[in-house]
Amino acid sequence: MKFSHPFSLLSRDSSTFVFKSDNHRVRLDFIKDGVRVSIFNEGDYLFPTFSVCPDGKMPEGGRDKLSLDGLALFAPSLSESGDSFLLELGDRRIEIAKMNFEMSFYEGGKLLFKDREYLAHNFEGEFGKGSYHFISREEGEEIFGLGDKTGNINKNKQSFRLSTGDAMGFDAKSSDPLYKHVPFYICRNSVGSYGIYYDTYSQGSFDFGREINNYYSPFKSFFCEEETLIYYIFFGSITDILTHFARLQGPVFFPQRWTLSYCGSTMEYTDSPNADEKLRAFVGKCEEYGIRCGGFYLSSGYTQIGDKRCVFHWNLDKIPSPEGLSDFFAKHGIEFLANVKPCFLTEHPMYALIAEKGWFLKAKDGSPALFPFWSGKGSYLDFTNPEAAAFWTECVKRELVDKGYLNTWNDNNEYDIRDDETMAYGFGHPIRAKLIRPLFSFLMTRASLAAQKTDRRQVAVSRSGIVGTPRIASTWTGDNRTSFEDFRHNHKMAMTMSLSGIYNFGQDIGGFAGPRPSKELFLRWIQYGIFTPRFTLHSWNSDQSSNMPWLYPEEKATVQKLFALRERLVPYLYQQLYRSTLDYRPIIYPIFLRYRDYDVESDAFFFGDDIIALPIFDEGKSEATIDLPKGQWYFRDSQLLEGKHTLPCSIHDEPLYFIKAGSVIYDGKTFNVYPLDEGVFESEYLLDDGVSPISEGNREIVGFKIECDEKEIRIRASKGVPIKVVDIRGRKITIS
Repeated sequence: MKFSHPFSLLSRDSSTFVFKSDNHRVRLDFIKDGVRVSIFNEGDYLFPTFSVCPDGKMPEGGRDKLSLDGLALFAPSLSESGDSFLLELGDRRIEIAKMNFEMSFYEGGKLLFKDREYLAHNFEGEFGKGSYHFISREEGEEIFGLGDKTGNINKNKQSFRLSTGDAMGFDAKSSDPLYKHVPFYICRNSVGSYGIYYDTYSQGSFDFGREINNYYSPFKSFFCEEETLIYYIFFGSITDILTHFARLQGPVFFPQRWTLSYCGSTMEYTDSPNADEKLRAFVGKCEEYGIRCGGFYLSSGYTQIGDKRCVFHWNLDKIPSPEGLSDFFAKHGIEFLANVKPCFLTEHPMYALIAEKGWFLKAKDGSPALFPFWSGKGSYLDFTNPEAAAFWTECVKRELVDKGYLNTWNDNNEYDIRDDETMAYGFGHPIRAKLIRPLFSFLMTRASLAAQKTDRRQVAVSRSGIVGTPRIASTWTGDNRTSFEDFRHNHKMAMTMSLSGIYNFGQDIGGFAGPRPSKELFLRWIQYGIFTPRFTLHSWNSDQSSNMPWLYPEEKATVQKLFALRERLVPYLYQQLYRSTLDYRPIIYPIFLRYRDYDVESDAFFFGDDIIALPIFDEGKSEATIDLPKGQWYFRDSQLLEGKHTLPCSIHDEPLYFIKAGSVIYDGKTFNVYPLDEGVFESEYLLDDGVSPISEGNREIVGFKIECDEKEIRIRASKGVPIKVVDIRGRKITIS
């Protein structure tokens, strides 16, 4: 009967409990500091997950959603009273009402959160089609996560769509949805914190208090179109929850070091008839400016046939010798990331072949499903068909990798499927493509990676992404807009992505869509971009200009200074990325993540564990104020600061950043030691070739132990490493 579903215990073992009501099943799997809740009907088919991969092993067709492989299991105690079940988990407990399976979660004897009264899930279609989850909310609670969502870092009292789309020129303050599908958030309230991840690829929505209903106490809600619902609940501090969630996704992608240097990009060059000439001239301009360029994003203009963009087709009028161009860039130490798109226009030379093979997503009648795409109509490749994925891999290898374009930029892969009739192969179990549309971006990127060489760490970038994408690729915030307001909210998006388990990313510095950035905005954005993992200027400016380092030639000296600072910070950033692969913590993140009471919406943020950056996001300002967290912080190697300070910073200066006392910063030549007044600290760095797969045979860990007192600084370090001590107190220095 609707709204009345009595549950009883069906089975149990040490960590798994299954409850039943009619044909409804609720399975609880307890893991370290968390629990997985699975709600389904007997006989339901559960489409596999590609997001959960704690052991790093992902079968071609995905992982069983109920698999326990790689999970750290936990065995709670269970007791039963007349109308409820009680599960004890140390300092936490879960009470489950037998009627409607309403769960209440307690921490330290206090209610952390609970399912909404009357009914929290859509057991019998009480709320219509799809799956729902309603839980309690506090008025002043804070919400973090959901991927690349816009607006403030704290999402409380907001609502968001769970979907993806090609949002060119989006408003970073309010547009929704954007490019990422990340149904995960963290809630911090008066009792503690918890995180929830819904393991689904279907579209849906989140409401964090925007909806009010007089029949219920204050609530927040989740909805998705999928009829089965599997979700994970995590407990602990915000950092604990974030690392638990990141571990659930599996090993973090560790890029080659060159990806952290400046990477060039612009639509202008490859859209030009003389693309080869413009691209080669770019290399010369970098050398003129003394800029170390690691890579270049090759935009899709290289594939044009007329005004159509046809993936894997080389326009030989624009680029007469693809091999010659890649060889020229390689000789100058620059890698290519070639743009690839998963939709084949009907005019594409290979369209008929792919259609005949049945490798496209299919319409109701079995023909290729058609969708608007760029300047025409086309069909999406069905990456749930292993033959289609293998075809894609072969094309990447033949047309790109074998020609010297070793890395892929997987673009326009949001799969804008909205109807219910388009079908995917589903690895042998046909499924409505709409229910898994964001998954295609992951499968596309995986198929691209399969074409790459295996004697080096693989590199891929994907615009769209799911939970699990950080395992195989980096990303960026998409086609942002050129304005100071968007600049500030792009930063808030960055903090939100870091709080969503997405760590390796950046922005199109200067803004992608809109007018040419003013000189002030251009330089401020570069000052900020220095402190993001991806350091790329990219644009499609309305005046046909390009956001290149030489956009304002009169600022050559300023640009050289800023780009040189970025390059000095690359070895430190590389170590922070390596650290992230070991401890699953973010690379850039809000200060409150380490200092609980710090302003959630602060402009200042951590760049790795040892540096705080303070950008200037407001037009016309030439100074900024920071309240430094507890401890001492070095400023420009000449001042040791504590507490609150207002500091000048013009557009021609290096940006404001502060180095923690008790750290070692490697600049590629020298290990710079920033000592404490008194105390002991340790640090270490990975030294390798920056390209090869990580193994004991091609790396060295350089370690430091530094002891400080009022008279002396004693340093124990690996032999032979160059060391500089930044000590403004003039103490004796001993190195051994």
